[in-house]
Amino acid sequence: MPEEPQTEQVEQQPQEQESAQEADGKKDPWSDPEAARKEIEKLRREAAGHRTKVRELEPLAAKAKELEDAQKSEAERLTEQLAAERERATSATRSAVTAKVEALAAKTFADPTDAASALNPSDYVDDSGSIDTDRIKADLGDLLQRKPHWAKAPEGPRRPAPDRTQGSSGNGNRTPNSPEQEFAGWMNRALNGR
Repeated sequence: MPEEPQTEQVEQQPQEQESAQEADGKKDPWSDPEAARKEIEKLRREAAGHRTKVRELEPLAAKAKELEDAQKSEAERLTEQLAAERERATSATRSAVTAKVEALAAKTFADPTDAASALNPSDYVDDSGSIDTDRIKADLGDLLQRKPHWAKAPEGPRRPAPDRTQGSSGNGNRTPNSPEQEFAGWMNRALNGR
């Protein structure tokens, strides 16, 4: 019994192939061994031709890739340079504004760096890069009103600073000023047992 189904399958396959050939209107090259061999040789020649073209075009593709990378690298380098120059220009402008603020604050502030640190330098530069000194003066006045303890002390007679070297030192013995004399005195006291 197992033989009958196999023979039926073998008989059905050739009929299906013939019907497929007739339906396409073309002869199937794979059904005839000689035609299949010719088709395979034709495909091998085409593949060999494609491989030859690829070998010829690979150096050109590599050069195109190198040029693209070089242009990309050049563009990236120029972008980095532009960013660095902008940062330097911003830093120089910030320094100029800070110096201007400190110069204007020196008249009324005890420590002009306090005023410079409290104000934002970028607020005083316009689009052309000019520094707005009138606005700086107005903001310095406002800052002094908010923080009056930053103001410079009024001019007048100054109190003398205390001099601790004057008067008694508490024990009556004054120590010499030079390190050699201090060391000699310490050694004398140590040797004499005091």
